[in-house]
Amino acid sequence: MLRPVAALALTAAAVVGLAGPVAADPAPPPGYLSAVTEAYALIEHASGADRGPADRAIRVLTEGTGDTQPEILADLRARPPSYDDARTRLSALAGALREPRTTADPDLARQRLHDVLASSRYDALRRPPSALDRLSQWVQDRIRDLLRLLFGSPGGGQPPLLWIYLVAVLILAAVVFVVFRAARGRFTQSIGAAPQGPRLAADYFAEADRLASRGDRVGAIRALCAGVAATLAGERSWEGSPLTVRELFQRSPDFAGLRPLLLPFEAAVYGGRDVDVATYEHALRVAAPYRRPAAAAA
Repeated sequence: MLRPVAALALTAAAVVGLAGPVAADPAPPPGYLSAVTEAYALIEHASGADRGPADRAIRVLTEGTGDTQPEILADLRARPPSYDDARTRLSALAGALREPRTTADPDLARQRLHDVLASSRYDALRRPPSALDRLSQWVQDRIRDLLRLLFGSPGGGQPPLLWIYLVAVLILAAVVFVVFRAARGRFTQSIGAAPQGPRLAADYFAEADRLASRGDRVGAIRALCAGVAATLAGERSWEGSPLTVRELFQRSPDFAGLRPLLLPFEAAVYGGRDVDVATYEHALRVAAPYRRPAAAAA
């Protein structure tokens, strides 16, 4: 009688132990992997400017995964589609879905990911497309529409892609020439007037004051962090260091005291949250001890 009871207890413990990771990291629905696999099969041999496989893969991927894979969808919607990158991403995603990875501490893993993405090498990921990029994409789209109207739909004869880009370059060159002539060289002068080389910590603190006076507390708290980092690690630390802001702040003998400055910065930069007046005033007091050495050095 004792053996069946012990066996039931061991079985229940195993079920509870297995249920923990599943509840913490739920698997995607069954159709998710099939949609990824089918999308990969549709573009496996696609190349060039042929949009047929890309459009079919977009439809399958959207129906099966929704908007959870924006990078792959962006590759497929590009003009021309970025088939090589999309195939690489779909293959890696399918492998991850077949052999999912879990972590015992998701909060720590998320924080480490944020720390890595905070480094300067990933600034381009947070930077939106420039006005010139958007203008270039719009001009290319309009030229393709015109050529499609003149030469037929994608199912018919396609104009050479080289001509499309050549016309786009000519139009952009004309636009740049007109803008430059209208500005009468002021654009070049403004570029030459921009500060070059490393910035002093005192410059960052002064910038924080200017931004705060205009009501831009998110930019101001970013400048405060730059000033503290420059005081702790040198003038090049903010622009050129591979370390994250948290790693730079850990050089301070009172790292815990810098948390009221570090946490609002991370919430604003990574979480898109605003910085209220009370939070900024507290961060300003925290940064004050690092501001005095910078002012004395200046």
